[in-house]
Order: sequence, then C-alpha cells, then structure tokens
Amino acid sequence: MSRTPQFSSVQEVRDRLSSTGYLPDDATATSVFLAGQLGKPLLVEGPAGVGKTELAKAVAAATGSQLVRLQCYEGIDEARALYEWNYRKQLLRIQAAGDERSWDSTHDEIFSAEFLLERPLLAAIRRTEPTVLLVDETDKADVEVEALLLEVLSEFQVTVPELGTIAASTRPFVVLTSNATRELSEALRRRCLYVHIGYPSAERELEIVLARVPQAPADLAEQIVRTVHALREMELKKSPSIAETLDWVHTLLALGLDTLDSATVRATLGTVTKHASDAEKAARMLKLG
Repeated sequence: MSRTPQFSSVQEVRDRLSSTGYLPDDATATSVFLAGQLGKPLLVEGPAGVGKTELAKAVAAATGSQLVRLQCYEGIDEARALYEWNYRKQLLRIQAAGDERSWDSTHDEIFSAEFLLERPLLAAIRRTEPTVLLVDETDKADVEVEALLLEVLSEFQVTVPELGTIAASTRPFVVLTSNATRELSEALRRRCLYVHIGYPSAERELEIVLARVPQAPADLAEQIVRTVHALREMELKKSPSIAETLDWVHTLLALGLDTLDSATVRATLGTVTKHASDAEKAARMLKLG
C-alpha cells in the first residue's frame, strides 16, 4: 500500500505548512512529520478555533492532496460516514426489470458498485490519488461511529457484505480533531499520535495574524492580539479563538479603521464575544464606559 506524500524532515513540515499560511509550533510540526513517517492517524485536541481543522487543510495543500472531510455530529451513523445503498435507484431498476428477469439476476445487479453511495470514509479508502482524510469533531460522534473508525483506521479497509472487502491502495494521511467535549476511548487514542493545540502566545498569534492578513497594519494587529489575550484571561463562557482574532482584524479593516480605541472595542465586541454575559463582563473589565 502506497502512502500520501510525506515530509522528509520536521523542518520541511514547518516550511511547507508555513507556505500555505499555517504556522505550526514545534510539537505540531513534529507530530505531522511522525504521523506521515509512521503511517498513523494524528489526533489533534484543543479548544475550538485554534487551528485544528486548518492543520488538516494545510497538510493537504502542502502535499498536493485532496481533502476528504467527515464532519461528525450527534446522530451520525454508518450510512452517513461509510456508505449506503441508493434505494431510489434500486427501486427504479427493479420496476424497470419487470417480470422478464429473475429475482436473483436483479438482486445481483442492484447490489453492485453502480448502486453504492460512498460516504467520506469509503471515498478516502477508494481514492488512488494522495488524500488527507479529516475526521472533524470526532468527540461529537456517538461511540458506535468511534468503533467504526477503529475498524477502518486499523486496516484501511472496509467490508461491504454484497461486494467483499475494499482495501485502500493509497493510505490517506488521517487527521482526527476533537474539542474534548467528551472523552474519546483509549482504544482510539492508542491507534493515533496525539498533539494538543492550545491558544498561542501573543508573539506567535501576532505572527499568525500578519501571515493570514498581511494587509493589516502591524500596530493594529498588535493591539487586537493584546486585547484578545486580555479577554482570554477573564474566564469568559467562551474565550475568543484564533479564528475570531482574525475575524476581528478583518472587521476593523472592513470598517476602514487602523487603531483600536475603547469606542471601537465596544462597537465591535460582538466579533469576539458570543454571549451577552461575556460582553458585559468584558466591557466592565476593559473599562469601556
């Protein structure tokens, strides 16, 4: 089984991800390198909005791979994650067959690959081109789907009873993300390399802002990053993420502003605070008047 193109060194990971606009820290760059070398899935955990999903996108861009994304949510099942049969098309074929064909012949036809609807996991396994499989927000899926992931990620093959076993010819680079809203099983963790991405230092977040929004004045970016870090120390119901820091920069640029004074913070606070109680607390502690 071949693999999706890998990186030759940790430094190459840094350089190629940086060229896509993603600035990995040392732990993240090392984990991406090892995941490629060892052929193991990479479990990325951390608060929402710190760049976990963006990491998978950056790896895909840096390796020239296609990103296949399985977005997990409560209630997702095997039919949405792996495959299901196209029942409408099967019914039409049965009706078209009429009484002239035997049921065995019709049955074999409607349970062929032509009637299979592949979902992200199966799509990633069947692809022969370089692929990055993103299993996003794994912690939102039920334990049954987690068990399905164990099977798929162990052997990179799927058994469809009517068709047999479908094995990957090119092993995808797999990234699983989790916001840690529930504990993932030890069995799943054991099969993955693990890296935690937290909020970056002010210096690093400023680098990220200037890399992602190069048109932003450095002074404005520094003021925004400093204010966001002050907000994160307030123990709000939802701390602002890196994504919201970038949103705030874009907001001020859209308003044609190049400085962040108290009036501007109050007028645009909704960009980085998502609860009324957080906005009130932030306004009080920042002494916005």
